[in-house]
Amino acid sequence: MVLISLLWVTLPFFIGFSIYLLPQAARLLAFGVTLVSLAYAMVVFSQPAPLSLTLLDSFGVTLLVDDLSAFFILTNALVTAAVILYCWPSGKTSFFYTQAIILHGSVNAAFICADLISLYVALEVIGIAAFLLIAYPRSDKTLWVALRYLFVSNTAMLFYLVGAILLYQTHQSFAFTGLAGAPIEAQALILLGLLTKGGIFVSGLWLPLTHSESESPVSALLSGVVVKAGVFPLARMALLVGELDPLVRLFGVATALFGVAYAMFEKDTKRMLAFHTISQMGFVLAAPEVGGFYALTHGFVKAALFLCAGNLPSRSFKVLHDQPIHRPIWIALVIASFSISGFPLLSGFGAKVLTMKNLADWQVIAMNLAALGTAISFAKFIFLPQKSDSSQAVKSGFWPAVVLLLGGLVVANVVYYEAYTWDNVIKPLATIFLGWLIYLVVIRRLAIKLPRVLEDFEHLIGIMALAILGLLGMVLV
Repeated sequence: MVLISLLWVTLPFFIGFSIYLLPQAARLLAFGVTLVSLAYAMVVFSQPAPLSLTLLDSFGVTLLVDDLSAFFILTNALVTAAVILYCWPSGKTSFFYTQAIILHGSVNAAFICADLISLYVALEVIGIAAFLLIAYPRSDKTLWVALRYLFVSNTAMLFYLVGAILLYQTHQSFAFTGLAGAPIEAQALILLGLLTKGGIFVSGLWLPLTHSESESPVSALLSGVVVKAGVFPLARMALLVGELDPLVRLFGVATALFGVAYAMFEKDTKRMLAFHTISQMGFVLAAPEVGGFYALTHGFVKAALFLCAGNLPSRSFKVLHDQPIHRPIWIALVIASFSISGFPLLSGFGAKVLTMKNLADWQVIAMNLAALGTAISFAKFIFLPQKSDSSQAVKSGFWPAVVLLLGGLVVANVVYYEAYTWDNVIKPLATIFLGWLIYLVVIRRLAIKLPRVLEDFEHLIGIMALAILGLLGMVLV
């Protein structure tokens, strides 16, 4: 299993650079890598015990592969496969597929890292590959958005690296477990870097512009898997270091409420989905021990929704209410919206029930409010007008990608079939119907324009400085 793991984690980089030598086979090679990741995730699920590997002692690489890793790897495999299918007929160059597969491989690496330096390398490669994908259209706007993302990402990782060095001075090791008893400034700096990369709470305000202004398949990758490369280490650290668990859960609750508060009032489809990505990362961190299943469900849903949003006649909900959309696209939107709202028969239901059952008592009220806000937010898609004629064309790769993702929501429903009890079914349905009622009676009639001042580039850096002070105080407490 050790040899298989090492070959698997290096394969995407070998294939990614080989695509330049075989550009005609770029799509096949890229898709084949995702199938290998899918098979690897299935093998990890079948293993009776986690795989732990340390190379070069305390100066080197520490890997940990378990069921939590497998859920995130499976998410990465299927979301990337769906994006490749979506782009298959679009004429994307070999450069695009090279960066997509390098991104895929570096995200996989982040999901098995258990030491700070290996994780740092993986996150930096992710940042570069994501930058190149965001900038792929080469328009002035996408170049600025990509540079903005890269600068914010690199600033966050600089804080992280300083924290890692401080931790090493204390324990002579970069292992995650060294966070226990590490200096508070080391913990605060490391957490800041990961909170920013994962789009958590106010540190994630870079995310709405980045995700909304990227091409739809790139938005699907960013929201479906890339932000999880910052969230996964936080969940792992919470499980390995007990003293960090309450802090991670607190950020989970705050993030869930923060993101959904913006999403409820957002009038732009892609920005609404981006803010909701922030909120859903909060659900992953609110119950770290079961966050893998929730991350899997979120990845499928959000990738499908971003691909659907890219095929709508407008990004404005106001325009969409006056311009009915093609009914099959509306059905895809409804299925994904039902799942993320917690509707039975889709994996979002089981993921939400499992998360709610693993909350601490102090989290319950806030997370139920976040679930209600989720139902309100996605009522915007559910109550859009639709039409049956086929005059609205969609990209030819759209349906294979969306069917794969929505099919994953149905199949993954078996992961937690124990959720299907009367009590568990009634509560989510009541929450969803209440959310729809609030949307139709109140939210739909409001015309609130949300301020975007905190998303300005200079303010994003200022928020990091303030976050450091807040983290120092929280870790000290």
